[in-house]
Amino acid sequence: MSKIKTGDLVKVIAGADRGKQGSVIAVDRESGRVRVEGIRMQKHHLKPGRRGAQQGGIVEQEGYVSASNVMVMNAADGKPSRIRIEDQDGRRVRVFARGGQPVPDAAP
Repeated sequence: MSKIKTGDLVKVIAGADRGKQGSVIAVDRESGRVRVEGIRMQKHHLKPGRRGAQQGGIVEQEGYVSASNVMVMNAADGKPSRIRIEDQDGRRVRVFARGGQPVPDAAP
């Protein structure tokens, strides 16, 4: 079970975008990286007709950030917290390390 999932509201705790918040767009489990909305924006030069785009040009999109550089935001107190995995009634559940409340499932 991944500690960070798509749709989670996270805060960047290290790097050039430190302090910014956004929701997770994609998670790459192999490399341990996440793509966060509005964080680490990169410019991609596209040829006309490639990747479903009708026109060519310069497109800005989010880059990947290491999952260790983000923390999930706790909606109850508005502070970032680490995530812990606990076994509750035979199910693995994500829980905030600060406070112990279960992490709400993010709506995709």
